[in-house]
Amino acid sequence: MAGAVASRMSFSSLKRKQPKTFTVRIVTMDAEMEFNCEVKKQILDEKIYCPPEASVLLASYAVQAKYGDYDPSVHKRGFLAQEELLPKRVINLYQMTPEMWEERITAWYAEHRGRARDEAEMEYLKIAQDLEMYGVNYFAIRNKKGTELLLGVDALGLHIYDPENRLTPKISFPWNEIRNISYSDKEFTIKPLDKKIDVFKFNSSKLRVNKLILQLCIGNHDLFMRRRKADSLEVQQMKAQAREEKARKQMERQRLAREKQMREEAERTRDELERRLLQMKEEATMANEALMRSEETADLLAEKAQITEEEAKLLAQKAAEAEQEMQRIKATAIRTEEEKRLMEQKVLEAEVLALKMAEESERRAKEADQLKQDLQEAREAERRAKQKLLEIATKPTYPPMNPIPAPLPPDIPSFNLIGDSLSFDFKDTDMKRLSMEIEKEKVEYMEKSKHLQEQLNELKTEIEALKLKERETALDILHNENSDRGGSSKHNTIKKPQAQGRRPICI
Repeated sequence: MAGAVASRMSFSSLKRKQPKTFTVRIVTMDAEMEFNCEVKKQILDEKIYCPPEASVLLASYAVQAKYGDYDPSVHKRGFLAQEELLPKRVINLYQMTPEMWEERITAWYAEHRGRARDEAEMEYLKIAQDLEMYGVNYFAIRNKKGTELLLGVDALGLHIYDPENRLTPKISFPWNEIRNISYSDKEFTIKPLDKKIDVFKFNSSKLRVNKLILQLCIGNHDLFMRRRKADSLEVQQMKAQAREEKARKQMERQRLAREKQMREEAERTRDELERRLLQMKEEATMANEALMRSEETADLLAEKAQITEEEAKLLAQKAAEAEQEMQRIKATAIRTEEEKRLMEQKVLEAEVLALKMAEESERRAKEADQLKQDLQEAREAERRAKQKLLEIATKPTYPPMNPIPAPLPPDIPSFNLIGDSLSFDFKDTDMKRLSMEIEKEKVEYMEKSKHLQEQLNELKTEIEALKLKERETALDILHNENSDRGGSSKHNTIKKPQAQGRRPICI
């Protein structure tokens, strides 16, 4: 047809045209940061759908990458008030204040202690790549019947979506099951590898859209094939250097962690010794004060005892003088009865006064004895206070605690992707090594995924009671339905077993 533009892409011919070697692009730290920021922006702008619980986890890794390890003395309440960490859809979906969201983000942020910035960003990307809409480029198409559909192109293959549901594809074509892709003018054709399956054809709106789709298919298929090839010597050397660098950084982080722990232990020991020294100084001060009070009390009691003794002597002297006066009065001759009566009255008064003087003298003597006894007790208390002060001055200090450094667990994982449906001519040793690495990575990934899923389910259960059902979007409803059915997604669509057979495609 005149003016028609036709183009075909055969994956087998594309494989023959590829050179035996290829250039490996080294991604710098700035490029990784730029890519991570772009993914974060797409999630916050809701171009990539993210469930609420996954949004909180991604926000915690973003905070770890920006602020480093969590420190309660530095990262106080409200330090995330100016940060944009969650999509507005998630914030509006629940009856939760910004402080409540910050509390849940900080709880997971505290668990990421010890992760470097690049590790936190890598974990962010690992979680983001499992989202249904991550890495998918959508194009509006029409099938033979004129029904409007969406074509999704990503690293796993081609997917056909309903325009109202961009999460779960209606059908998927993995790259290893596609034999040929071609277009003629606005018509695009996908030929599966299995000849029993019908050819899928669709129409796009413009010719340049078909060109763009073909370019994306070529690029994604090329990466798909490269990931399943044996690494070249150059790539193996780069991976070995990367593992050595990672091991060196891990050892450096562990060394810094040990030094930090030892410094903290030394600071705690120093604080404990300073506290003990201060306590001993306080005890010594209190002992000195008690000693001074004992000395003052002893001096006061001694002075009071001396005064009491002098008063007792004076009373005894007065009693003797009164006795002498009474004898003198008795010896005096009384000539008249009146004088005799007066004299008897004076004698009686003198006897009463003498008796009172004797009682007062006896009381004063007892009081002097009591004061002497108190003086002895005060001197004994003074002696005990001096002995306690001497014990405090000679008491030994505590020795510093020696922290035991933690062992260094070697943990240097490797990452390789090998497709089960493709076969290549490798040596037995290479195949065994690749199989062991794949099995090891699969076990580690399953353990991490299980732990991560438990954390996400726990958070989802916690905030479910605060959800506002009337604010749920169509993507929220589709995501919940997929979760209730067992997590239907593009990954599950691709992983359906081939033994079930294929029916002719009818969309």
